[in-house]
Amino acid sequence: MPVNILLTFIIGSILAWILIKITKTPPHLQGLVIGCCSAGNLGNLLLIIVPAVSMESNSPFGDSTICSTNGTTYASLSMAVGAIYIWTYVYIIMRIYSDKSAEDTDTNQPISDSESYKALLLSRKNSGSSGCSKEDELPLTISGEKLTVMEKIFQSVKKFTAKINLKMVLAPATIAAICGFIIGTVSPIRILMIGDSAPLRVIDSSASLLGEATIPCMTLIVGSNLLRGLRKSGVSVSVIAGIVAVRNIFLPIIGIGIVKAAHHLGMVESDSLYQFILLLQYALPPAMTVGVIAQLFEAGEGECGVIMLWSYALSALSLTLWSTFYMWLLQ
Repeated sequence: MPVNILLTFIIGSILAWILIKITKTPPHLQGLVIGCCSAGNLGNLLLIIVPAVSMESNSPFGDSTICSTNGTTYASLSMAVGAIYIWTYVYIIMRIYSDKSAEDTDTNQPISDSESYKALLLSRKNSGSSGCSKEDELPLTISGEKLTVMEKIFQSVKKFTAKINLKMVLAPATIAAICGFIIGTVSPIRILMIGDSAPLRVIDSSASLLGEATIPCMTLIVGSNLLRGLRKSGVSVSVIAGIVAVRNIFLPIIGIGIVKAAHHLGMVESDSLYQFILLLQYALPPAMTVGVIAQLFEAGEGECGVIMLWSYALSALSLTLWSTFYMWLLQ
């Protein structure tokens, strides 16, 4: 499942790059387009759809109680893995495009006489101290090639980490996912916290009680974000249509081929419910977290509202059709 979710992000990014080239998307919206095409709503929508489908009397997934429990587990795992990918993969990409757009804007702005005079003085000052900088670099060449290589590696790592905001990467959803993985995989901790006879079961029950309020809260957040789509925005119709086509047509079709190929190669078991979850991960609308990231960078907030409005309005129909087709395919 983590590999499948990663593939949805990578393939969505590739399709978004093609969409950007075709529609000639403005630079300040390119990161938003990639985020909307790559990150699907793996959270509350899966937690709503999967248990509801599993509880149907004519469900193709077997016993309704067992399928509902397993479906909720699969959906929760998807939400946890998706949160990690969004705040690492998508966040970094949108930040890079936001910084690039800001740099292009700054270079296109006219420079006043006072600013050019300050720049001239600064360049003269730097040229006057160039001898000191050469002397500082001299020990690196004397100390040998190994130190020079290590210095280059250190600078590359430093440049890469400078692009990453650990406070954003370690968002509450990411920390919760990591804690959940630790509790679920470490047997002593799981015995202490999970189960009716566990000594610390109050922690599990309290977390479950808070988690039950997540779906209605997320629904309210979705509604408030979609309200921005009613306002005027500068995003073109071709970009919106392209994002809708990527999320509702191209990604689901590609997902069928990937999941079927993985099943044929023995990488996925014959559990029809599990395959249904894997297929559904390709057919979801954009994640609302993309709007949060757009707000953080102040890039395309209004445009994001328009994209989310149309994506979620059309996803009601597309999700119904794809869910029906997937259940027929897995019978």
